[in-house]
This record gives sequence, C-alpha cells and structure tokens, in this order.
Amino acid sequence: VQNKIIFVPGLKDCHQGRGGVEIQPGSLVWFFCSLCAAGQLVFEDFLRTQYSEENLLFWLACEEYKRITAVTEMMAAATRIYTEFVDVDAPRQINIDCVTREEISENISQPGPNCFDRAQKLIHGLMENDCYPRFLKSEIYQALLEQAEQKTSPAGVS
Repeated sequence: VQNKIIFVPGLKDCHQGRGGVEIQPGSLVWFFCSLCAAGQLVFEDFLRTQYSEENLLFWLACEEYKRITAVTEMMAAATRIYTEFVDVDAPRQINIDCVTREEISENISQPGPNCFDRAQKLIHGLMENDCYPRFLKSEIYQALLEQAEQKTSPAGVS
C-alpha cells in the first residue's frame, strides 16, 4: 500500500466537507490526522495505547487557543492549557524542555496569541518524528488502510 492514494469514504469534516478523504501513507496522513475529526480520533486512540495522547490534546488545544480573539477568553484558555499540560504538576504534562516550560510559566499571567507556539512546535516535532511513524506501523492504522482498500475495491476483486 505504499505510495498509493486511498479514498476513505464516510469520513466527515475532511477537505471542505467531502464525504471522505484521500490518504497516502506518509505526510498526507499526518495532514489528515491533524485536520480531520475522524483522523484525530483514530490517532488519539493510538496515542492512548502508547500513553501519550496528551501530545495531540495539547496540540489541538493550542490550535483552538490561536483562534481566540477576546482577551479574557484568551487568558482563561491559556490558564486551562497551562494547568492541564504545561505545569510541572499537570495531570497531562507534556514532554518539553525546562527552558520552554519556564518561559511559558513566566508569561502565563499576560498570555499572548503566541504563548504556546514554541511548546506546540516541540510537541508537533515529537509526534511527527516519534509517535506518527509508530502509528503508521500500528495495527490501528493497518486496519484503517485495509478497510479503505476494501471499500474502494470493485465487488468481487481482491
């Protein structure tokens, strides 16, 4: 299934509302998992089995945070993200270096729209270079590919 584009029917909210999404093993699947609600759920399920779903949840929370324009809402969201993912006692603490964690801690009382950018970039790199390659080799992903191939194969052809 390498280098083959597969159409996954039935996935909603993907690529401007089409009834499915084209995925290609490699970087396009990363795009799919980053932007598509169904893809996020599959990737999150995998990350949960690896005890690292906090990475995706943090990345998604940061994406939501960037869309906030009201200052009071931004402050509340920044505090939630910090408390859940960044603080040293956070229940879903992300794996970032102490310099990045300290920088966020120092600025959390006056958070700006780019408050979490450095940490988000680190987590994105971690997912793309570690979690995501393991996801591509996982049974969850292989089952998704098989399901997609079965749905796109003409009847009676194997």
